[in-house]
Amino acid sequence: MDIKAKIVDEEGLRRTITRLAHEIIEKNKGSKNIVLIGMRTRGEYIAERIKNKIKEIDNYEPPFGVLDVTLYRDDFRTRLKQPEVSVTNITFDINEKDVILIDDVLYTGRTARAALDAIMDLGRPNTIQLCVLVDRGHREMPIKADFVGKNIPTSINEEIKVKLKEIDGEDSIYLVNAPNNKE
Repeated sequence: MDIKAKIVDEEGLRRTITRLAHEIIEKNKGSKNIVLIGMRTRGEYIAERIKNKIKEIDNYEPPFGVLDVTLYRDDFRTRLKQPEVSVTNITFDINEKDVILIDDVLYTGRTARAALDAIMDLGRPNTIQLCVLVDRGHREMPIKADFVGKNIPTSINEEIKVKLKEIDGEDSIYLVNAPNNKE
């Protein structure tokens, strides 16, 4: 990883998660009708942290699930030789709920579009709201996040690397040099 800059440290990430939880509660007039769905892999850990923060703030623990969108991606046959499919784990009804879809980085919008298709196969929610830790720009789809932790404009040859303790042993967000490689 060719690091250009460390954008967010552990304390900054904690504050960002807290702010996102407050914004979700405020926009939805409480947490009673929301369900949180984290996108594999880092989105699920961010969603779990937001769930815990909402419980702390609003004294209610919203249902929490994990979504794998591998088979819904429009590029999985061309980009991925052997797709690595994980398990979607959503054990609650999403009908007439306000679904908060959570991911780490919003880039082209293709992953979020795939997630919308997957969610619609599970039911008909009242709303689907997108929450991302980082929006780095370069959209190819008409997708916009409802909740954004950080807007970090990047060049096409840069990437954002989110590191989480659960996977990487540290909480941080880095700006890194990378080849042109769209996800």
